[in-house]
Amino acid sequence: MDPVVALYQSVKEKFPALSVRADAFHKTRWEDMLDIGAEYAWFEALADALNDEMRRGIPYQTHKALFEYIAGAYTAGSTAVKQCIDVSFVENLFWQIPSERCAPYWKAVPSAIKELYLDFHHREP
Repeated sequence: MDPVVALYQSVKEKFPALSVRADAFHKTRWEDMLDIGAEYAWFEALADALNDEMRRGIPYQTHKALFEYIAGAYTAGSTAVKQCIDVSFVENLFWQIPSERCAPYWKAVPSAIKELYLDFHHREP
């Protein structure tokens, strides 16, 4: 099985509540791409769902396990998994979030996610 598909399936299985929210963001943006092969776009929608949670003031602790899971998948993952997490997930994380809302998340996210974010954006959110 493709490692990105395996990651997608495991995230959906382990984090069903947030996955439903990600599915909604994904459907809004990519309704015509809901079938096989849309996993990269879905991880962008997962970042959108988390961004929405931050905007609404949901505490980091609610999603700590997901961030740790994603960071672990990045560290141990294949090149394809690393690219998916970096490009589809991390590059879209913290997008247009007021600094006071993303600060608690930024302080707590695993270092692997911080490093990827800083490598792309060259600054903290």
